[in-house]
Amino acid sequence: MNHDAYDNAYISGILNSVKTVAMVGASANDVRPSFFVLKYLLNKGFSVFPVNPGHAGKEILGRMTYAKLSDIPEPIDMIDIFRASAAVPPIVDEALGLDPLPKVIWMQLTLGNDEAAAKAEAAGVKVVMNRCPKIEYGRLSGEIGWNGVNSGVLSSKKPVMRSGFQSFGIRER
Repeated sequence: MNHDAYDNAYISGILNSVKTVAMVGASANDVRPSFFVLKYLLNKGFSVFPVNPGHAGKEILGRMTYAKLSDIPEPIDMIDIFRASAAVPPIVDEALGLDPLPKVIWMQLTLGNDEAAAKAEAAGVKVVMNRCPKIEYGRLSGEIGWNGVNSGVLSSKKPVMRSGFQSFGIRER
């Protein structure tokens, strides 16, 4: 499969079919991207299991954190990897040792490993690389447009300056 570009149908098919997500590299630090993605996916109704050996046995956003994928007590539909690219092959190997196999292995932005992806695909597991499920969910659901990116509210145009007090709030049209 070409992992440089994905069909919207491929990504939306994945996001519509998965219910349980193991987030490898989840962080309890509320300024880390993995924390934001974990919170977002929980708010969208996904059952997310944080995986972080340094935080195992503690909770992140009310969810018990596990040391490794095999410790999770139920089948996982998707593995979301928030680790360095060098850590991807062993994580994929661990995921391929699960029974049942996950449906999807998702590598976050800037992550990719063609050999690990080929190995997972050969086992019948779908792979997404260099994408974020939070961003893709928002993009495909239209939420990103609702929040200002495509609303015309945000603009690079220079504002019209009037005399007196300047406000960038509501403008007369």
